[in-house]
Amino acid sequence: MSRARRPSAPVFAGFALLGALALAELGHAALVAPGEGARLAEEAALTRALGLSDPALFTEARYTRHPSLADLNTPFQDHPMAFDHFPSGTILPVPRLPGQGALGFSPEEVSQ
Repeated sequence: MSRARRPSAPVFAGFALLGALALAELGHAALVAPGEGARLAEEAALTRALGLSDPALFTEARYTRHPSLADLNTPFQDHPMAFDHFPSGTILPVPRLPGQGALGFSPEEVSQ
């Protein structure tokens, strides 16, 4: 006489596998964390030295790539009630205040 296997056994085995993978992921993150801090500090120094702006957050539209360089009316260039064509426009928050930015090719032009 053979015993019938419970139908929930594969589900519990899958949960156990997912739990083991999550623990392995947490262990890997704990082992790599000290080196990541040094890498982030090195990248921050490089960004400061090269004078780079904020990172490109999304690749879809120019107003979501670099939010600090975008015009506030860019998402509504068709008309004010136009729907946003790109999903990243709904993820990116609206800036609190307009920036005090200026465009120019030299510091003298920007300071005018």
